[in-house]
Amino acid sequence: MGILYRSVDPHIKRPVALKTIRRDLLEQAQTENFSARFRIEAQAAGGLAHPGIVSVYEYGEEDAYAYIAMEYIEGRSLRECFEQKMPFSIGQVVSILSQLLEALQYAHDRGVWHRDIKPANILVMTDGRVKVTDFGIARIESSMLTQIGAIMGTPGFIAPEMYLGDTFDSRVDLFAAGVVLYQLLAGTPPFLGTAEKVMFKVCYETPVPPSVAGRLPSLQAFDSVVMRALARKPDDRFTSATQFRAALLEAQAHIGNSGSSDETIIQPRPETAAVAREATSRPPPSTNTLVESGWDMDELTRLEKRLARYMGPIAKVMVRRGAKETTDIFVLAQQVASKIPGTAEREEFLKGTGVVASRTPPASYTKSPLDTKSGGTHPTTFPAAQRPLSQEDVARASQLLVTFMGPIAPLLAKRAAKPGITREQFIAALAAHLRDDATRARFLDALR
Repeated sequence: MGILYRSVDPHIKRPVALKTIRRDLLEQAQTENFSARFRIEAQAAGGLAHPGIVSVYEYGEEDAYAYIAMEYIEGRSLRECFEQKMPFSIGQVVSILSQLLEALQYAHDRGVWHRDIKPANILVMTDGRVKVTDFGIARIESSMLTQIGAIMGTPGFIAPEMYLGDTFDSRVDLFAAGVVLYQLLAGTPPFLGTAEKVMFKVCYETPVPPSVAGRLPSLQAFDSVVMRALARKPDDRFTSATQFRAALLEAQAHIGNSGSSDETIIQPRPETAAVAREATSRPPPSTNTLVESGWDMDELTRLEKRLARYMGPIAKVMVRRGAKETTDIFVLAQQVASKIPGTAEREEFLKGTGVVASRTPPASYTKSPLDTKSGGTHPTTFPAAQRPLSQEDVARASQLLVTFMGPIAPLLAKRAAKPGITREQFIAALAAHLRDDATRARFLDALR
């Protein structure tokens, strides 16, 4: 519709996004349509005050320009995330859709239907909050300004009834939200092809469920939710965004994932492919080999299933390859967690493993994790003169360990601080959680 600038309101010194069109560059027939769409966007979004909808501050026409000044958002569009092939955890998917549906319900309750819900119009802020933007073709029930053109929207997100010229209502937004959910889960849109082919598929074909398209059986709990949102007949869809959201949360609860916080942060994962290549470079050890090493296969399987929510099918190879290098489930969990892109997701994974709070190196462990190969000057054992552990020791070590291991550090320190343990035993137990000699050396140096 024009050019979008990052600008500054000179009166109150706040950053704004300034959307503009130059009317003199439009064909005569286009001028009226674009100007009307601009006024519609200003009317639609300007009357909605919701944290999930981009705020509109001002609409105006100045010389050759028409413009809208709106809230400036730090973040990226969901389309950019898809273009960068960023994978999403179940928690992130549910968080994004929940926020989108809450914003849509708010708009629908006020008689506004967006009509162009798509990834490009869903902005994900740096703190994980979602904002809906671009109400340029919104339908305002009290206005006739929206009657411009026969079909408006984006192919693949336009509901069947709009293609067929039937009457429509707010459920066209629920159909589009279902398309977005499908792509978040499966990694691919449900309708592909030219505009004509997409129109035919939307009106007459049923896409395969997202768990099939994405080859992820673990997503089956979401299939019925997505397929109902994509129903060709409006009466077969959810009756409201609130009902859609409730079904989504119920599906998430069914698979036992608790990561649907609105604070979920979307981060790029360029290293995911490299992790997969590394994990598959050598075949994993066989089940018999792992059993002979002392592993409980049920324990490994539980860890694999948990990791699969973040890394996909490659999780099994990652866990079994890691199990070849250690026989401690806690160490293994930390090891595979380090491959999960995103601090929030790593923390979520570790909290959900169940091994984090239940396994700690024994208090009798007195050897330093450093050895003569580390190149350091630390002895291989702690001095014989060992003093009792104090609360100050626990607090200081816990605070320092956070810089190496993140939010899990206080829990590790609490579990390691057993009655009767010496300070040296306590420090050694914590140092055992650090995976390499250099990191352990820095940790021990800081506590000297």
